[in-house]
Amino acid sequence: MKPVEVSTVIQRPIAEVFAYLDVLANHETFTDHFLVDWVLRGPEAGVGAGVTMQVRAPGRSEEVELTVIEAEPPVRTVEETIGADGRRRTRGTYELAALDADRTEVRFRIDPIEVPRSERPLWPLSRAWLRRQNTKAMERLRAQLEGRAAPAAA
Repeated sequence: MKPVEVSTVIQRPIAEVFAYLDVLANHETFTDHFLVDWVLRGPEAGVGAGVTMQVRAPGRSEEVELTVIEAEPPVRTVEETIGADGRRRTRGTYELAALDADRTEVRFRIDPIEVPRSERPLWPLSRAWLRRQNTKAMERLRAQLEGRAAPAAA
């Protein structure tokens, strides 16, 4: 099954973008159009940070658990999401690349790791829906970070 991939370019240095993405609670602000009722657990940032939330999809809502399983500052963070009562596992990876001192490319990829047999025929539709939701999330992330004041110089 094909992954879902989206990306954006943010007018902020890579270290600043990573620092924002590393704090899991910050993700709610740019994904709350489809991920709601967040309950955070574990550390605030980095490996072990987690959240239980509802995915609001057409015709249904489902509880999922997301946990950060890898963090490599300032270039990568990996999340694992478990849903369908433990039968579905996906891996979400944020990869950051400095285009120059003030611009960062953010790529987000969702890889299906385990998908229940009953959901496999629907993956192309799920993939299209996930691409739309995550494209919007990347647009919102960019707007939020570019709208923030730059940190004061030391």
